Amino acid sequence: MPRPKKGARLGGSPQHQKQLLANLASSLIIAEAITTTEAKAKLLRPYAEKLVTKAKKGGVHQQRLVVGTIHDKDAANKLFSEIGPRYEHRNGGYLRILKLGPRPGDNAPMARVEFV
Repeated sequence: MPRPKKGARLGGSPQHQKQLLANLASSLIIAEAITTTEAKAKLLRPYAEKLVTKAKKGGVHQQRLVVGTIHDKDAANKLFSEIGPRYEHRNGGYLRILKLGPRPGDNAPMARVEFV
């Protein structure tokens, strides 16, 4: 079993962070752009880019790995049918993080994550 990463986690436990990133990734795949906090956006980028790389490779095994990671078959189908072929000739850097102003309620720094 892999050791959890050291340092602060989003929301407390490693299981919560894993589910949070899976939900953010599936929302990003379905909507192709989401607005979230900067900390979540910075953790989401490598997570989602690895999923796009698996979609570029294609195949049943890769699709099952992605479904096991994000637990959303509709998002995985969109990832493999639309998003993966779009970045076939790109060697990484599929996502862009645009920093927005602070959130009015709690002054948290916000960011927009979108596909390039």
